[in-house]
Amino acid sequence: MKHHILTRSIRSLLLVPFLLGSIAIAEEGKMPEIRVDEEQLVRDVHTSFAPIIERVAPSVVTISTEVQAGKVAKENERMLNDPFFRRFFGLPDSEREKPEKKPDVKSRKLIPAGLGSGVVVSADGYILTNHHVVAEADVITVTLADGKTTFRAKKIASDEGSDIAVIKVEAKGLAPVTFADSDKTKVGDVAIAIGSPFALRQTVTKGIISALGRDGTGISEFGNFIQTDASINPGNSGGALIDAQGRLVGIPSAIYSRSGGNMGIGFAVPSNQARSVMESLLKFGRVQRGFLGIEMKPLTEPLAKSLGISSNEGLIIGAVVPDGAAEKAGLKAEDVIIELNGKKFENITAFRNAIAATGPGSKAELKVIRDGKEMNVSVTLADRTGSIARVNNTPSLEPAKKEPDVLDGVQVGDITAEQRRQLSLDENVRGALVTAVAPDSPSAEAELKRGDVIISINGKEVKNAEEAVKLSEDVKTLNIVRLRVIRGGKTEFVVVEERKDH
Repeated sequence: MKHHILTRSIRSLLLVPFLLGSIAIAEEGKMPEIRVDEEQLVRDVHTSFAPIIERVAPSVVTISTEVQAGKVAKENERMLNDPFFRRFFGLPDSEREKPEKKPDVKSRKLIPAGLGSGVVVSADGYILTNHHVVAEADVITVTLADGKTTFRAKKIASDEGSDIAVIKVEAKGLAPVTFADSDKTKVGDVAIAIGSPFALRQTVTKGIISALGRDGTGISEFGNFIQTDASINPGNSGGALIDAQGRLVGIPSAIYSRSGGNMGIGFAVPSNQARSVMESLLKFGRVQRGFLGIEMKPLTEPLAKSLGISSNEGLIIGAVVPDGAAEKAGLKAEDVIIELNGKKFENITAFRNAIAATGPGSKAELKVIRDGKEMNVSVTLADRTGSIARVNNTPSLEPAKKEPDVLDGVQVGDITAEQRRQLSLDENVRGALVTAVAPDSPSAEAELKRGDVIISINGKEVKNAEEAVKLSEDVKTLNIVRLRVIRGGKTEFVVVEERKDH
């Protein structure tokens, strides 16, 4: 019995830790007191943009496009016939010699082509988007913010130069966006992007305006973009970039990316420009842009110095289009334009866009410096119907027979018929052809090149090599010489500064 009692005592002792552990678990499993505040967030500009998004979101739509499969097949065929493409993918040239197949009836079916966004600008169905979103589309479908209501859209007009297009759906009672004056936008302003990136409808991202007046992006000919770090991705194109009050400040158009995704640099067409393009498209079916008819060059410090101008603000005229608006108004090559309609401009792009935005037939008031004196010139703008194509290749040239010295270390000759053909020079172009430039000369340092055609020296016209030689005698005592040359079909300025030891 004692053994039995001892066994029971041991079992009892063994149960004690188990029971204590159970109690501890029960205490640990006890729900803590949690503080819950079920009151709605007090939303203001410091805590939430939800009220603004709720107001603007119905104005932003998703645009999907379809094209005939035959178009895709044609593009694929073009690529397959491209030798570089075939070499890149290791395709034999013999494949191209196979007989062409007759197009399949199925190739006429529609296939999805792309996805973008758009902004409703009128209650009766006019929508702004990017040109590149709808340019190749055979069918355009618009889906409203609710994700359910869809319409077949008609392309009204499109402008590649600004990357803006207008489409329309047959609907009433849509929610149009409110435009802001994008000229009053400043770097640091809040920027909110609404669109359909990666087919994710009604996506909202926030950032700031990072820069204004961005050009040289290669996105469009008349680039004057708003830059933002609000996340913009493929599919955002054509959507809305709004300010903190929910007003449209831009149409997202492109991103800078090495991976295809957002890297914090997006570009949007300013709302003022988009609205102006839209109004022109609706009124005329195309964008009517003012055209001045000059070749514009930046006024660099060396150029300004050679002209005796203290400031390098403005632009210098490299060439004047014959019988164009500028020539009719009396503008000349080497005139320096410093103001347009009483206002200074930041750069050539800003000037060009301002001229383009001024309708054909309108007056443009220019302040110009000529021979060191300011003068006002009134120009009646022409209609810009398209860009001027230029040849950018400069073939190698045989040395000209006549090789007199020009400046220091420069040789020139008259332009032969063969050289004119090689350089694609118009028959009316006169000048002295640079046939050689000494490597250690001041002209070489100024990047005067063989193949350049000198058409003026310090503003005095050069018709041939002999005139260039004579004019070079007049500038030997000067410290700085300005040459106007034709290079690759374009007018350029070369400023040669004489060395102190010469």
